[in-house]
Amino acid sequence: MLILELAFTDNGTPERLAARPAHRQRLIRLHTEGRLVAAGPWADDSGAVLIFDVDRSELEEIMAADPYYGAPGVRVQGVRAWTPLVGPARGT
Repeated sequence: MLILELAFTDNGTPERLAARPAHRQRLIRLHTEGRLVAAGPWADDSGAVLIFDVDRSELEEIMAADPYYGAPGVRVQGVRAWTPLVGPARGT
């Protein structure tokens, strides 16, 4: 699994807020397909965490197809491989 961490570098630029509804619809689809385990913003709306059950190349494709990741005010903080000990397991 991969964890994608985003930082929001603004208070909600019009471009980021305009891209958000389509982005959230994509997340729902990815979750339904089993490629996204969970996603959501930090409580203070300073960023978000997304947990994907995909390999790195597939994550790159997902990000390239979603304009939200390149919207003003959205910065990819990092991508890290994650091996959960408790909770969802890869492929289940």
